[in-house]
Amino acid sequence: MGIGMRAAFLPNVSWAHNVPVRAKLLALFVISTFFLPFSSVVSMGCLAVLAFGLYISVGKQGLVALRTLSPLLYIVAIIIGFHYLNGTLWEGVVAGLRMIGMVLLANFVSITSRMNELMDAVMPLCRPLRLFGLSERRVALAFALMIRFVPVLLAIYSGLQEAYRARSGRRNSWRLIAPFVLRTLKMSESVAEALSARGGADGFR
Repeated sequence: MGIGMRAAFLPNVSWAHNVPVRAKLLALFVISTFFLPFSSVVSMGCLAVLAFGLYISVGKQGLVALRTLSPLLYIVAIIIGFHYLNGTLWEGVVAGLRMIGMVLLANFVSITSRMNELMDAVMPLCRPLRLFGLSERRVALAFALMIRFVPVLLAIYSGLQEAYRARSGRRNSWRLIAPFVLRTLKMSESVAEALSARGGADGFR
């Protein structure tokens, strides 16, 4: 499937790998629904702590996975800065913590679940699409790829940040947008070729 896609999955088995994917997706839904009504720093802080705790619980590989999500902090900083300029600093902090918590939780499900397991978990929800002449396997594959691509894209951007910092001494710049888009398109092309070689969605059995 390509180096980037393989790197998004933690190869060493942990307790999280042994939990059924459907249970993990259900837990993600329940947690998201539970925290949705809250808008305080304390509640969103608890969500972020819960997410970080999950990564710590799987050991060293979980901490390594957290480093690939460092670009997320840059996005959160922009959000908080925007709210600060508009006089709504704490709203920005809440939004930033919510984003960190939810992205980390979704990414945790991704890196502890194999692609075929993600597809099998989503397939039953996609079966009604047969009535419209759509393939449930293709939709399930698209959903699984969407989840899997989040950490991969963040890892790509993190690599660009490190390279830019080595050359200029600064970590972020708008100049990173163009190479990020180009690398993303190249990776998408590679993934499409790999999927085609495996027979598309039917290649995941």
